[in-house]
Amino acid sequence: MRAVLWLLPAVAVLCVVAQESREETGTGPAQAALHDQHNSSLRLQRENTNFALRLFKLIAAQPKYQYKNVFFSPLSVSTALAALSLGARGLTHQDLFSGLGFNVSDLTQEEVHQGFHEILQNLRQKKLVDVKAGNGLFVSDQFKPHSEFLENVKELYFSEGFTTDFTKTPEAVHQINNYVKDKTVGKISDLVENLDPATAMYLVSYIYFKGKWDVPFDPKDTVDDTFNVNESTTVRVKMMRNQDEFDVFYDQTLSTQVLMLQYSESVSMMLALPDDGLEALEKAVSPEHVAKWHRWMKKKECIVTIPKLSIKTSYPLKDVLGDMGFKDIFSRSANFTGISEGPLFLSEVVHKATLDVDEAGATATAATGVQITLLSYRPMGILKFDRPFLVVIFNQDTKSILFLGKIVNPKEK
Repeated sequence: MRAVLWLLPAVAVLCVVAQESREETGTGPAQAALHDQHNSSLRLQRENTNFALRLFKLIAAQPKYQYKNVFFSPLSVSTALAALSLGARGLTHQDLFSGLGFNVSDLTQEEVHQGFHEILQNLRQKKLVDVKAGNGLFVSDQFKPHSEFLENVKELYFSEGFTTDFTKTPEAVHQINNYVKDKTVGKISDLVENLDPATAMYLVSYIYFKGKWDVPFDPKDTVDDTFNVNESTTVRVKMMRNQDEFDVFYDQTLSTQVLMLQYSESVSMMLALPDDGLEALEKAVSPEHVAKWHRWMKKKECIVTIPKLSIKTSYPLKDVLGDMGFKDIFSRSANFTGISEGPLFLSEVVHKATLDVDEAGATATAATGVQITLLSYRPMGILKFDRPFLVVIFNQDTKSILFLGKIVNPKEK
């Protein structure tokens, strides 16, 4: 019987199923990746940002999401795929690395794993914001993965291990969903809906974030107002209002106003509001633009108005990842002999995320060279997010996008 392997970035799910073995090219033990490098996470900055934007654009470009909210954790997805690469060999490993955007001539496998380790470690060490980040590995009691793979996933990706009887499908679903529910503080309680009884392994990669604004909004100033979903559709929503000094920037190349709301410990939420429609910004935004926004933020007295919202999203990502270049990992000839000698392949990737924004802060679960001059900054007295905008939750310590999306309709649940 062919075994099924699921990887579930706790907002995202990956499935792997058994197959034929091929040559081994090993990544080496976890200790090899944990050598004395300083700030390896920053070396992944451009590739991880590029991965986040590529994935966002492919999801947002689907016709069914034209007038829908899109929100996900690119870091959860990339962490799960990177952890999976510990057990990949040959063409399958090349497929994973190139799909994630890494070039082995620029970054070694050890440097990539060390970078993800530092990104997760930085999140887990934060005290002034509430963050949970890590992985859970559910292994069939009939499946025997290599001890080296289990050790690497545990040490590099902060994975906890559990034995699961996948032939008892309802109990296995309940076990995994309870784990995710606990790690996301009840925000995601139904990550898994179905399981193949032949499942060999299920990897869950989770991120939970809750932070308070450095400059909070007063609930007394929240009022009902109009949000323009598109030219023909408006909805009435609760709009929060504040007047204070905020970090703002106007990007002339994209005709977009950018607001950065700060949390504690170097975490921020950026909201990008294009002058015209959101579609052009979705297509044009690049890692260089995101870096530029951070670099050129200026403190300015502003009246800021943003909608309160509470949304949940869910995406099957197998086809989207296929469009990003992840081909071999989903084929029956995939080589995961670093996990087990038995045949395995990735069968599905599922992702779920939530975002809540209110007066106190936000909770999220679940991610060119442009010449800049001071002329790109212009006075902005009023920033009113009453039409579709981009949202980015960013960890400035490691330059990592934790969550990314677009808000098209705050009323949509």
